[in-house]
Amino acid sequence: MKDLIKREQNELTRSAERENLNTQCKVKIQTTLGDIVVRLYDETPIHRDNFLKLAKGGYYDGTLFHRVIKNFMIQGGDPDSKGAPAGMPLGVGGPDYTLEAEIKDGLIHKRGALADARQSDQVNPERRSSGSQFYIVWGQVYNEGQLRQFSQQMKMQRMQDVLNKLASEHRDEIMQMRRDRNRSGLQELQDKLIAEAEKKTSDFPGLTEEQKNIYSTMGGTPHLDGQYTVFGEVEEGLDIVEMIQNTATEQGDRPVDDIEMKMSVIE
Repeated sequence: MKDLIKREQNELTRSAERENLNTQCKVKIQTTLGDIVVRLYDETPIHRDNFLKLAKGGYYDGTLFHRVIKNFMIQGGDPDSKGAPAGMPLGVGGPDYTLEAEIKDGLIHKRGALADARQSDQVNPERRSSGSQFYIVWGQVYNEGQLRQFSQQMKMQRMQDVLNKLASEHRDEIMQMRRDRNRSGLQELQDKLIAEAEKKTSDFPGLTEEQKNIYSTMGGTPHLDGQYTVFGEVEEGLDIVEMIQNTATEQGDRPVDDIEMKMSVIE
């Protein structure tokens, strides 16, 4: 009897998941090589709504996949790429705004992931996303040793991020100690903040076993996890993504033959 109830509950859960999947927002990206359908995540509403707004408004129509790197990713969304002559540098265009980061631990850079491009940490420490430029992950498959290394790097990066935030919160105190040449005070505060950062990140696993399985079978770019906002994934047309990432490129990673796109929201 318990097994029957459990099976019924599982079936209800799967039905609810299928119904939710069918109601999530989808966008068709029509390219000169074929169509790609992406599903947008509800967990990243800022990026979801922005992408839908731009797609509905025709912002992307006529733009190119202007940056393509084999075994890595394909990038588009630069409005300056519309009708851009050969050899024209691309990759810095966009609307007059950026988006607040929505970096979630469970949303990873698996093959087919849709994510937003951004400027580097040096000029963009908050990791805000481009207002329009996005990329679709291709990546590669990794072995167990490589994934252990990535996982350890992610743990170290998470601790460093938390430590940087704590240091920022104590900035005035740190600056005053420096002015006073209070080395002992600085060392004491540093040890305190490191201990606090270690405590705050002690439960962070890096890559989960499920994520390691994805990267060792499906593939992707795990070194980007935690650094960029992933806000969707390819539902149809992964073969088109493969074709695009295999295309010949010239200087600046721009495809030799322009790959133009047009978008429509699937209602």
